[in-house]
Amino acid sequence: MSEPLKVQARLSAPVGRVRQALTDPAELRLWLSEHAEVELPQRYEFWGRYTPDGDAPHQRLLHADDDTLRFTWLLDGVETTTEFQLAAEGPDSTVLTLTQSHFDFAEAMSGSSIRGVLQTYWSLAIANLASHLEGRPLLPRTDFTSADLRGELVIAAPADMVWQSLTDSEQASAWFGYPIGIEPWVGGRYAMGGFDAGYAAKVVDLEPGRKMSIDWGPTGVTTWELAESGGRTTLTFVQSGFDEGNPPYAAWTGSVAGLSELRRFHEVPDWQPIWLAADVPGLDPEPTAAAG
Repeated sequence: MSEPLKVQARLSAPVGRVRQALTDPAELRLWLSEHAEVELPQRYEFWGRYTPDGDAPHQRLLHADDDTLRFTWLLDGVETTTEFQLAAEGPDSTVLTLTQSHFDFAEAMSGSSIRGVLQTYWSLAIANLASHLEGRPLLPRTDFTSADLRGELVIAAPADMVWQSLTDSEQASAWFGYPIGIEPWVGGRYAMGGFDAGYAAKVVDLEPGRKMSIDWGPTGVTTWELAESGGRTTLTFVQSGFDEGNPPYAAWTGSVAGLSELRRFHEVPDWQPIWLAADVPGLDPEPTAAAG
């Protein structure tokens, strides 16, 4: 069995408030899942279209106290274990540590098991928890019952600034939390891990200031399109051209999670990412949780 996945994030709320968001079923239905039922210390369940294997609740609560929540989660026939730990960093700041067993990076790359989405699934969930606690609109949640991978995000910044942060290697590496090499022209490289990583996707369409499409091979083509109104930018993003019998949920969910920091990069004064560390089996330890 692989080493457990570990993700840490700094949340702008006291421990008690974060615990409430993690355990109140009405709040869970806002930021995490379509359905949720919680009766501590006996029951902690969530399911629905935004949950992997979400046809029914597959969780069994193991432990709950003021700063720890641990449960099993049956995924693709395997009983995994998930744990949240909360630690006060200050009166209005909490460090959340998520550990998740049975994550295999090879499964994430191949799509051979729904367990391959666990890293990016929890990254997007925690990003949406942070947005919920900050009073920001949530990012689109991944619908695991659909092959329609599209969404939009409104950013309080002009389109030229958003375009620059999407196409400049240094800025994109900063907000995504992982080195990205970008050649912003048709035929140029888009290299997760930087140009020396050994593999690069290809820019296949580009309209300066407005639209860019990147071909990732089997996981399809990602397209970003910008439209500005009143000094705010709507970013529309779509994944297309993949095998609809095996949608690239892991890659898509990680991309969406990363866009949370793109928005904060433009909107938060003296921006710092929420991510403190990531321990992702199969990846260099430097990436943030959103790298997918």
